[in-house]
Amino acid sequence: MNPLLGAEQALIGSVLLDPGQLSHLGWLAPEHFYLPAHQALFGALRKLRDDAHPALSRESVPLSWVTDAVGEASTHVRGLTATYAHTLIAACPRPAHAPVYGRMVLEGAIHRSITEHAIRLHQAARADALQGNVEGALHYADVLAGVLGDLAQRWGTEPHPVTPATPPANVPAVPPPVRTDQVAEDERFLLALLTEQPKAMDEVVGWLRPADFADPAHGQLYCCLGALHHRGEPIDRVTLLWEAQRRGLLADGTLSGDQFATICDDVGPGSAEWLGELVMRSSVTRSAVTSARVIRALAENEALAPGRLISHALHALGPLDEVRARWQAANGRPAPTPTTPTRSPAGPPSARVHAALARSAPRRFTPSSARPRSAPSPAVVRPLSRGHS
Repeated sequence: MNPLLGAEQALIGSVLLDPGQLSHLGWLAPEHFYLPAHQALFGALRKLRDDAHPALSRESVPLSWVTDAVGEASTHVRGLTATYAHTLIAACPRPAHAPVYGRMVLEGAIHRSITEHAIRLHQAARADALQGNVEGALHYADVLAGVLGDLAQRWGTEPHPVTPATPPANVPAVPPPVRTDQVAEDERFLLALLTEQPKAMDEVVGWLRPADFADPAHGQLYCCLGALHHRGEPIDRVTLLWEAQRRGLLADGTLSGDQFATICDDVGPGSAEWLGELVMRSSVTRSAVTSARVIRALAENEALAPGRLISHALHALGPLDEVRARWQAANGRPAPTPTTPTRSPAGPPSARVHAALARSAPRRFTPSSARPRSAPSPAVVRPLSRGHS
């Protein structure tokens, strides 16, 4: 059996057996379940509780608790029968373990939700790259960051970026960027313009970086232009070629003579600032695609704990935030709001407290000096988890 589906069945079965367990599951929502039938049943059980069902005031659970839950859930999904409800009851080992089952359901929902939003960010970034826009990618990056903050509160952790000890091993290779020819042409035109009009460097040097170029050779050549500009040395095709040689770009094959000639010969009237913004647009969408692919690979790793997953996902959004800030500067817009959720000054919300209380308590530790030495120590019994009583 799939562990996640087993946890969902056990959780609903525990509430069917013991309606009082709903009081320990206030941080869990119907949409956290994977199967639509389980979503409908959990929502129905919560509705019966809110409507003060008679089963809540009795010591023994009447059959009407089960039949009414099935009847309410059947208004939202088809094919649900009382037989399946009894199957869920049989799947529950112990009703008192409902908070732990709920934590398992929430963990699956966190992985699933992050995967879905990473896919949306990826799709939006690819669509923006085709249209020459960035708004869609930036919007879905904000949505993903908000989802990460909400999930962190539900799980009971503080949302903050953490660098993974090792990068995710299952990140697929990045496909060729869309509009490759147009992007390369824009980059060549910008480099040629900056070579012929050195003063134009002042228009882009404050926010355009070598990493913003899709072609690594173009990025290295822009780095050479930046070095000449920083040192106050003359900039033309001769000094630029000399700087490229000094940096080993010709020797290691990063740049060929034909490439350099093509760039320097492709000169015409234009605006360095406008061309730089085109390069920045491409950089924003590429960064969004990279962040989305990394986050999706992290979320698809079922062995990664939710707290670490959220922290690593926030870290993966960092490069996009950095490119986004420079894009805003290039357009003269105010600095964007950081996607990393900020810590609430009022302390942890109630949802976080409930999520934390639903976790297992640590094993009690008895100092060795306090143990009797004359007789063997009795077996240590692990205490019951919080919320298991």
